[in-house]
Order: sequence, then structure tokens, then C-alpha cells
Amino acid sequence: MSTEPETTEETGPGTPEAQDAPGTPGAPDEAAGGELAADGGDGAAEVSGAAETSEVTDGGAGEETAESAEGAGSAEATEATEATEATEATADGAGKPELSEAAAELAAQRVERERIERRRAERDGPVESGAKLSGKAADLLAAVRAVEAGGKPASTVFAAPSRPAPERTPEPGPAATAAAPVRPASEPEPVPVPVRQERPTPVPAPAPSPAGPSPRTVDAVRRVLAEGGAPEALGQQAAVTLGEGAGELLRTDPWQLLRVPGVRPEQADGFARALLGAECGPQDERRGRAVTVWLLEQAALAGHTALEAPALTAALAQRGVPDPDEAVQSTLAEGEALVFEDALEEPGAPAAQPADDEEEAERPVRVLIALERYAMAEESLADGLARLINSPSQDGKETWAQVVAALSGGAAELARAVAGHGLVLHTGGDASRAEPAALLGAARDAGLRALSVCHTADGRDRLAALPPTRGAGVGTVAGLLAGAEGPGRDGDGALELDLLIVPDAPQLDVESAAMLVESLPDGARLVLGGDPALLWSAGPGRVFADLLAARACPQIASRLPDPGPIGELVSGIGIGELNQVEAPGKEVVIVPVRDAGEAVHRTVQLVADSVPRAFGVPVEGTVVITPGHGGAAGTRALNAALKERLNPGPGRFGGFDPDDRIAYSPAPGRTLPGTVVKADAEGLHLSCAGAPVVVPRERVEAWVRHGWALTAHQAVGGRWPAAVVVLPGDAAQALSRPWVYTAFGRGERHLSVVQGAEGALPRAVAEIPAKPRTTRLATLLRPQSPTG
Repeated sequence: MSTEPETTEETGPGTPEAQDAPGTPGAPDEAAGGELAADGGDGAAEVSGAAETSEVTDGGAGEETAESAEGAGSAEATEATEATEATEATADGAGKPELSEAAAELAAQRVERERIERRRAERDGPVESGAKLSGKAADLLAAVRAVEAGGKPASTVFAAPSRPAPERTPEPGPAATAAAPVRPASEPEPVPVPVRQERPTPVPAPAPSPAGPSPRTVDAVRRVLAEGGAPEALGQQAAVTLGEGAGELLRTDPWQLLRVPGVRPEQADGFARALLGAECGPQDERRGRAVTVWLLEQAALAGHTALEAPALTAALAQRGVPDPDEAVQSTLAEGEALVFEDALEEPGAPAAQPADDEEEAERPVRVLIALERYAMAEESLADGLARLINSPSQDGKETWAQVVAALSGGAAELARAVAGHGLVLHTGGDASRAEPAALLGAARDAGLRALSVCHTADGRDRLAALPPTRGAGVGTVAGLLAGAEGPGRDGDGALELDLLIVPDAPQLDVESAAMLVESLPDGARLVLGGDPALLWSAGPGRVFADLLAARACPQIASRLPDPGPIGELVSGIGIGELNQVEAPGKEVVIVPVRDAGEAVHRTVQLVADSVPRAFGVPVEGTVVITPGHGGAAGTRALNAALKERLNPGPGRFGGFDPDDRIAYSPAPGRTLPGTVVKADAEGLHLSCAGAPVVVPRERVEAWVRHGWALTAHQAVGGRWPAAVVVLPGDAAQALSRPWVYTAFGRGERHLSVVQGAEGALPRAVAEIPAKPRTTRLATLLRPQSPTG
């Protein structure tokens, strides 16, 4: 096996990839015009760092599929209709409405958005900061404040628009009556001792309802799409995304089509050329704003909550926007994005420069542009965490002393930290979950209202199986936020809890984390635990990593090692070493292959014959993990071969037959393994985590894939008795230490590695860490004093 490292060139963190824009309106190349995939295909992430949330591409076709946007071709555009899915049963849900994880997540998001709108309305004005800025940063701050005051932005930063912006019809709701706040800051705003804010009234989990755009709206959209040469099949998606009046909106601003998941700028350009004719040009303000928002959305798919201004303007230039600064200015003026200035105090940041005529030194800053959705979630999360850190309850000291006395070792150390602090971080591998489980059991025995929630149903079930919990007090994040699992809420809308434990916090994106933290009452304790070496969340943010970096609360590192040869192998990978381990029971097997065809053949042989015969693991107990969906050994090719061997059939319903293993992804970053039960007029009937799910016929293609083979992002949060990890030769660009660590750790008893990547595997483990993500959480938490 060759171990010579391969060299690759990577763009800097947060820098969008350079791409030609042949479809730019007015450009010589008209061929890239308006052909849109009728299924709204996956949009590739445009920002460096997407390797953590994107899977490798089809080698021949050059296809990129955003892993973090699994199902994004339709899920984000169909929030109003996802509630029609059948509900998913939960462990503690007796007597409560049953919801699918998609519906549960949507219900929780609605509550959080209502809270954010109230928070926006309460703000009196911009934060006075930035007095010591100079140069372009100061000009940008002046421009933003001019926007807030209703004036024109500073011309030294952004050139004035060549013509007035077209009229826009505001959407109904709070956003239409209040200007979006813009908050620049030369340094992090000190976090005050928190005061309890008004909480949303508890909202019961909504019953599934067939909400959606009216047929008249869909028909109007389809007519406009037909006029512009776009497939009419996008009509439903566009109507859901753009709302009532979508047809007229697309006619007056064709680039709004970019808001439909899966549509790319060159496709929207072709649509605009067909509708506008000679009026269409690359300098159009509408195009600049739409492409700016699209790039920020692509950055979110890659895990970023914001983009640095230079990276964003460079990406706009690559997309054929002639004046990127004007495009950003117009986007900010329309309230479609927010701008922030954060002081640079990170290692390697430039030192503060003394001012010419001022005593105080100027502080270097970075200018960040963010979509309001993620910016507000990140600020809400920071405020909520500060509230927990600064206001731990002093009541019940005797009760907490009883909890500590009932435990020993690492669990007792964790309990002592939790007794004195509102927020505690706990790190360790899969075996370390026994410590928060012991804390949960002891806290409940002492009469505390304690709950632990996991990212997946499988994680919940594995936690419930640990003896200290005795199967009680466990649930899922989505189920808790939707009210389908866990306790009720008090009059302020806060969860009736004294202690909340999240054992797989690395999978929390910024929005889910914000909703969890804001739901906790004053004085409650929060334990965020997990393995920091795993892949980060599929959604935007790096919540757990940012908290570890901020050092704003106690951090307890577990000393419990993962057992056996697999545990030893994975532990070495976590520190950058790919070691040979003794595996007398063949717990770890390397299967070298020469090409992708042989990789597929050997994988099928392992799953169908070798693993069941040698280890007694049934076929359904083995998961296959590969770096991407495309390619000759991606999930598509592997699932086709595995279906032919394990459950052959004609695929009567969208390529599926009863007993097919599937991966159900109703929303980005949410994948539920399951099986096909049947199909009828209602749709495809699935069984996911023991709960029935019905996927409407029109959603099957976007939300359901065959699931014998998964990607690492789909598999994170779950474990199987055996895992077969396939590393074809074309996977080198997708491999990283977190990817290998995550994939190799999915098997409990056996791991087979179908190895065709040769030297790329040890190189990835030794040299390729997690891709950086641009976030603000660590900066927002910086005023907190380090603790223990």
C-alpha cells in the first residue's frame, strides 16, 4: 500500500471557489442559458469548506451534491406542506400528538421565528460602536448607519446605484412593517447579566394539515415559467418558496427564481433573458441582490453563518456582477442581509495600530455579511448561553450534593461541575456517554426534572439502553422542541426542566441550538457533550467547537476509552495517526481493491455473505458508508448493486419496492434510516425508527433514497453492529480526518475498509483537519470570563 501523500490545492477559508459564469446576461455564451432540471437538483456549495458538508462528485459528470443539503432540492421550499407527513412515534410520547421529525422541526422553527420577530421589534436602534475604525471599515459603518437613517450609503464604500431600485412588494408579516436592524460592532458587545425576556406562549404541536399555495398561484407561476423557458414542474416549488403573488414577482424580478432550491445563477440568467429581453443585463440591481443572497445561502449549506466581505465581493465578481460593492450595498439596503464588524482577537490576527491623533489604538476588525436568519439565531444563542452562565440557580444545593454523592469517577466530576455552573461541556468518545447517562439517572433519582435529548432516534434508543437511565428521561432534539417529547412548558413558555443534557452536541446547528437554549428557564443547567473529532453539524454553525474555543464555562474531558480494536483505531485517527491495531477476532479488516467496479463487487460480497457468516450480523445490521452519492462507487451505484442482490424487484413506485432499505431526508441535515412498507395512492409508506411515515408521491424523488449505503453525514449520530467503509480511488478530495473518524466509528463489532484510495487515506488522517467555518459565536461569547 502506497503511503506517499498526494498534494492538493485548496482555497482559503470562507473564500468562494472561482467559477466562470457563462450564463451571465449579455455574455457571449448563451448556451448556458436557462435549462433547469425539473427536479430542482441539488445546488453545489460555492464556498470553500464545503468538503465538510459536501460529498464527492460523479467523476465523469462533474456533479456536486451538497451533503448538508440532503433533500434541499425541495425540503426548504416546502415548509408549508411538510406537515402533511405521517407522524413519528416517540419513546415518551404516550398521550401526546405524534409528529414526524420533519414536522417537529418545522413547528420548533416557527416558534423561534416568532420570538426573533419580537426581538427585532424591541430593538431601538443601532449599537453605538466603531468610533475608532478607519478606512474602509469606518466607511462601511457610516454606510450602514446611513441606511438605517433612511439616507444613501457612503459613496466611498459603495458606488451609488446607476438607477433607482425597482419597487418591491413587501411580504405580509412583521418583516413588512419593521426595517431589518443592522448591527455593526468594532468589538463584541459586552454581554450583560441576563434579564428574563418575554417568552413565546407555548404552542402545541400542530396537527398535519395540507397547507400550501393556492392552485391559482401555482398556475400563474407555471405560466411565467413557461414564458421564460423554465420547466413548469418547478411551479409548485416556486409558489411555496415565493408565496402568494409569486407569478407577478417572477415577472417583475425574474432572478427571484434563485430563491428556489436547486436553481443556479446561470439558469436564472437564462430565464431572465427570455422574459426581459433587451432590458436584461449583468448590471441589473435585481440580479446583484439575488446572487448575493444566493451566495450567502450556499455558504450556509457549507456550514458558514456569515461570509467575510472580501470573500463575498470576490464571489460576486466571479459570478459576473460588474460592481460587487454596489450589489452588497443594495442587498443591505433592502434588508436582505445584515453587516457586522467583529474585532479580531484570534491567534495570528494583526496587532492593533496606534491612531495618528487619538490616544486609544485602533482595533483590527473583520467585516461580515450574513443572512438575517442565521445572524439572529447566532446572537440569540449567545444571549441565551450568557444567561445560563451568569444565572445558575443557587437553590437545591442539598439536592445536588446528593447527586454528586451517588456517583463516582468521571460521572461525579461532571456532577460537581454541573452543581455549580449553568453551562458545562463534556467531551469524549462513544463510551463516555455513560457519564452523562449516570448523571441523568442520579438527578432523576434525587427528584430533579432532568432530560437528555439526542440528535437521532437511534442515539436516543442507545442512550435509553444504558443502565443508569432505565429507559426514562430521554428523547430527541426535534421531539422536545415540538412538544412531542419531554416535559411541558411553564407560563413563560420555558421548559419545565432543572437539567438538560445533549450528549451529541457537535451535531447541533446554530438554529437548533438557539431554540434549545432559549427554551430553558432561568437557573436551569445545560450539559452539552459529545465527541469534538466527529463531523460538524450538517446545518450552519459549529456550536460545540465554538464553545470549546471560547472557554466560557467548565470543560470536563472523559477518560473512558472506546473499547476494542475499533475503539483503538478510531482513537488514533482522532489525533492524526492511522495505526495498525491487533484484531484477533477480525474486528477490523482491510480489503484492498484496484478500481471502483471491484469495490462495488467486494462491498456486496461483504454485506450479503462474509459479515453475516463470520460474525452472525444480519444484513440489516450492516451499514455501508462511502464519501459521496455520485461516482462509480458512490451511494447510487452501491445501492443499485445491493438492491439487486438483497431485494431485487421492478421498483414499481419511484424505483422502490417493499422491504427496500431507505434513507428518508425530509429536511436538510435530517436523515432517518428505514424500510419501505408499501405504496398506494397516498404515497410511499415507510417505517422509520419504528414509526410509520407516508411520503407524498410528488416528494418521493426528493426525500427518499435507497439506504443500504449512506454518506458519513447521513450516518453520523447512529451506530450499527457492522460497518463497511468504501474508499474508491476518486474519493481522495473528499477525505479528511473528521470524515474518516466518523465513518470508521459507525461499526460497534466489526469494521471492513474497502480500500482503493491508497496513500490518500493516511494523508487525510495526518494532514487534513476539519474545514474552517466562518461563524460569530466565539466572538459573541468572548466577553465572558474563562472558567475552570
